[in-house]
Amino acid sequence: MAWDVLVADFGMNQYHGGFFDLEDRLEAIQDIGYQGLERLTAATEGEALEAAATFHRMGMTFATVRAPSTTLSIRWTAAFGRAYVWSAVSGQDHDTFCRQVNDQAEACDRHGILVAVHNHMGTPVETHDETVGFLEKCPKAGLIFDTAHLAAVGGDPVDIATRYCDRIVMVHFKDWVHEREHEVWTQRGRFTYLGGGNIDLNNIAVVQALQEGGYDGPVAVEQDTHLQDPIDDLRLSMAYLRAAGV
Repeated sequence: MAWDVLVADFGMNQYHGGFFDLEDRLEAIQDIGYQGLERLTAATEGEALEAAATFHRMGMTFATVRAPSTTLSIRWTAAFGRAYVWSAVSGQDHDTFCRQVNDQAEACDRHGILVAVHNHMGTPVETHDETVGFLEKCPKAGLIFDTAHLAAVGGDPVDIATRYCDRIVMVHFKDWVHEREHEVWTQRGRFTYLGGGNIDLNNIAVVQALQEGGYDGPVAVEQDTHLQDPIDDLRLSMAYLRAAGV
């Protein structure tokens, strides 16, 4: 199955100290086989249109839009014909978070798109049970499924990919190096290129489960911490996905 393989480029921005030039970023990842970025980020409508034109001119794509406000993110994402927008709610406990996501889901539904939640360490949707609980309590929401955030807290990414394939709107493929025990997740270790972790995360099995489930959305490589040029890491991750049949 052919998926658009994008880059979720938070880690690139961290490595370089910021985001400076869209065309340069797209050229760099295009040269190693990626089809675009997960998010088009813009401050104004004009900037969003200019960025979208750059993606189109270069034969690249994006999956969603990040605007200055949640309302604009929803509207611009819908206007560009994309399928989902990231959740942007304030709830810090699981029940409040899910209630607010359901409210955002209703707003998104009026524009014909989905709100999607990224399972993430240190958030109300962190563990395996919390991820399942979110999916059950928020039936109109999608999942931005992060394999390493789940595996790093003992979750089973293959189970989520198998049981909830129809709820996934984006997959973040990454790996994790566990370095120490610590109550703060950012102090426990770091993310790395695919195949470079030490927690026995089998992203190949996740790929297979998604393929068997008929997943046809985009996927993204994300590496929050780069210890070398991000392009070198992204090249290793692309090779991993190609070997997995992506």
